[in-house]
Amino acid sequence: MERLAHTYPDHLQTLRQRVDEILPRLGLEGMIIHAGEPHRIFLDDMDYPFKVNPHFKHWVPVVDNPHCYLVVTVGEKPRLLFYRPVDFWHKVPPLPTEYWVDGVELVPFERLDQVPGLLPAERSRFAYLGEHPQRACELGLNQVNPQALLDYLHFHRSIKTDYEIACMDEANRIAVLGHKAARDAFFQGESEFAIQQAYLAATEHGENEVPYGNIVALNEHSAILHYTKLERRAPAQRRSFLIDAGASVNGYAADITRTYAFDQTTRFGELVQAMDMAQRDIIAAIRPDLRYTDLHQQMHHKVAELMARFELVKGGAEAAFDSGVTRAFFPHGLGHPIGLQVHDVAGFMQDEQGTHLAAPEAYPALRCTRVIESGMVLTIEPGLYVIDSLIADLSDAARALLNTPVIDELRPFGGIRIEDDVVVTDDGTRNLTRKHDLA
Repeated sequence: MERLAHTYPDHLQTLRQRVDEILPRLGLEGMIIHAGEPHRIFLDDMDYPFKVNPHFKHWVPVVDNPHCYLVVTVGEKPRLLFYRPVDFWHKVPPLPTEYWVDGVELVPFERLDQVPGLLPAERSRFAYLGEHPQRACELGLNQVNPQALLDYLHFHRSIKTDYEIACMDEANRIAVLGHKAARDAFFQGESEFAIQQAYLAATEHGENEVPYGNIVALNEHSAILHYTKLERRAPAQRRSFLIDAGASVNGYAADITRTYAFDQTTRFGELVQAMDMAQRDIIAAIRPDLRYTDLHQQMHHKVAELMARFELVKGGAEAAFDSGVTRAFFPHGLGHPIGLQVHDVAGFMQDEQGTHLAAPEAYPALRCTRVIESGMVLTIEPGLYVIDSLIADLSDAARALLNTPVIDELRPFGGIRIEDDVVVTDDGTRNLTRKHDLA
């Protein structure tokens, strides 16, 4: 908490400097950021879990209180309209007193019909940022999510402040506790469902508080990239375990993946260790001014080398890469920006005007084409899987390179993914995941 308190004032100052630059350029006096509203389940009287507007939690660490508004005016202290209804059905959020409150003008209110009177009287030059345009219309806000404003904010959000990095560092610390508990549960023979419960207990997160649905996959389920349907019974044989799971702190995410072999002396066990080393090596290659696309392609060469070394292919690493074989065994991107959102915005944006550079045709699942800059936080998550549908799509010439008996041997293990969250520095990286002693 002390580190967050120490870094938050500079974080807020950075955000104010950004809006003080862009708002006058767009002819705006300010912006009104809506935390959001609950969404009612169809034909029901209950709501989906509330997810706050990322633009709102960028300014204040309030992630669980809908109907709040933040009024940001050029040159002025932000004003937080904090909703505290009179309610005996639900717990009313306490009035904030934490380290960040001094950075805003806190205005509590009890009824939603009070909002118009608490906003600036003249609102024609204010932009609304949020997901409820009908609410903006009711409040007389006609400039809803202006694209030029969003592009500017999203592009610059890619460079994290010290406060943001501190939040993600703490999220990684918490997530590592969960990963260690999950690893132990796997080796103790627990089911996927029980492993998930061990993870949630260790992180003290509810299932709706983790930043994304945890992937807890045993054996061949590890080859399903977004596997979230958890078996309640443990399999008869424990071969492999892949867990992709994170944690949240003040709305900032950690996103970590590890893969374990029950018997590390198998070919699969040795391949996991080799992938771990390859992942460390590709992180060591990160530097400012390198395009993320080039880093991704470097990793495909490393995957090709692993496939040749462990005899998944015949004909060598170069043939595996040139033929497209690696794209069937490593079908997703190397990683993505991370922050307020797990897959954070602006991965394809090349400038603050929103110039878009799509993923290369050869790597359609890549989520980042940016030139890497100091201050970015990225996930690095290479993988290698046996996915029969992708193998079937290979050309005849590419399939001829495959060593079928070895692939058949590895199929019951599913696949491997190793993922860390790294901060790009002027001369390399700082690994937020491994610093917390997760091998």
